[in-house]
Amino acid sequence: MLKLSDYDYHLPEELIAQFPPKVRGTSRLLIPYHGEIRDHSFDALVEYLHPGDRIVINNTRVLPARLFGQKETGGKVEIMVERLLTETDILAQIKASKALKVGQKVLIEGEPRLEMVARDDHFFQLRTIDGSAIAQLLETYGHLPLPPYITRSDEELDQSRYQTVFNKEEGAVAAPTAGLHFTEELLDQLRQKGVDITEITLHVGAGTFQPIRSENLDEHQMHKEWISVPESAVEEIKATKAAGKRVIAIGTTAVRALESAALSGELQPFVGDTNIFIKPGFKFRVIDGLLTNFHLPKSTLLVLVSTLMGKKRIEEIYQHAVKEHYRFFSYGDSMLLVPELDRAKE
Repeated sequence: MLKLSDYDYHLPEELIAQFPPKVRGTSRLLIPYHGEIRDHSFDALVEYLHPGDRIVINNTRVLPARLFGQKETGGKVEIMVERLLTETDILAQIKASKALKVGQKVLIEGEPRLEMVARDDHFFQLRTIDGSAIAQLLETYGHLPLPPYITRSDEELDQSRYQTVFNKEEGAVAAPTAGLHFTEELLDQLRQKGVDITEITLHVGAGTFQPIRSENLDEHQMHKEWISVPESAVEEIKATKAAGKRVIAIGTTAVRALESAALSGELQPFVGDTNIFIKPGFKFRVIDGLLTNFHLPKSTLLVLVSTLMGKKRIEEIYQHAVKEHYRFFSYGDSMLLVPELDRAKE
C-alpha cells in the first residue's frame, strides 16, 4: 500500500515564503547533479539547458477569484472560485456560518449579484443575477486568492508578482508557481541559446490546496482541472523528441497537462478535464525533467516529484533545502529535477 505518512517532512515555519523576492528572477535554484546537490541562483538555469531542448510553460492567468459578500440576512460569505463554468456561472467553495441553499442570493458591496443555483458535494454553483459576465464581477470586486499558507492579505504587489510574465489564458485560481521565476530577459537568453519554448494551458483549481484525507494513496480522488494541449504543442514536442533533445516541464501543472494528453500511450492534442494522479508506478511518456518549487508535506505534488526522482532522492533534496534555508512554496525557491542529469557520470 502507498502510504501518505511516507510523504512527510519537517519544515520550519520561517522557511515558508510570505512574499516574493524583491526582484523577479532573483530566487535560488537547487540542482541534483551527478549524485550531488548544487546551489545556484535562478539564472543558472540557462547553463543547464542545451540548444534544441524545449521548455513547456503554462500560460494560464490567475483570476481575482476570492469574493467577500453577505447573505440577505446579513451573514458574512466568503467565496473562493474553483473554476469558471460558463460566462455567467462559477463553481466555488463557500465559507459561511450556514451553507447557502438553492435560490439564496449573495450581496457584493451591498447589491445582490450572485444566486446559488446548485450544489455538487463540497462545491456550490453560483450564477450572476442579471446575466452579466462573471469575469467582470471578479475583476471589479475580486481579490487574488493567495494560498492558505501565506498568512497575509493580498497586496498591490501580488497583482503582478502572483502572475507569470507569460500569463495569457484567464481561468486559474492559483498561479503555476514555477513560472513566477521567469523574466522576459531570461526567456530571451534561453531563446538565444537555442532553447525552444512551447505553451500549454492548465487552469489551476482551488482543489490543488485540498489535503489528502486517506492514508492509502490509492483511495485518493484527485480534483479536476481544465487543460489544453494544442496540436501545435504536440508537433513541437514530437520534433524535439525525434531530434534526441529534452523536454523540460516548467511546473507540475505542465507535467500533469502533458502526461494527461499522453495517457493513450502517445502524446495527442487534448482539451478538457484531467484528474491525473502521478504516483509510484506511473510511466512518464513526455517529460525528461521538471523545474518546480518545493511542495507541501503529504501533498500529491510531493508524491509526483518523488515518482520522478525516487523517494529517497527527494528526501535528500528536501533535507538539503531545509538545511540551506531555501524558501518554500509559491513565492519560494525552485529546483531543476532531471533524472538523467542526476544519474550521469562525469
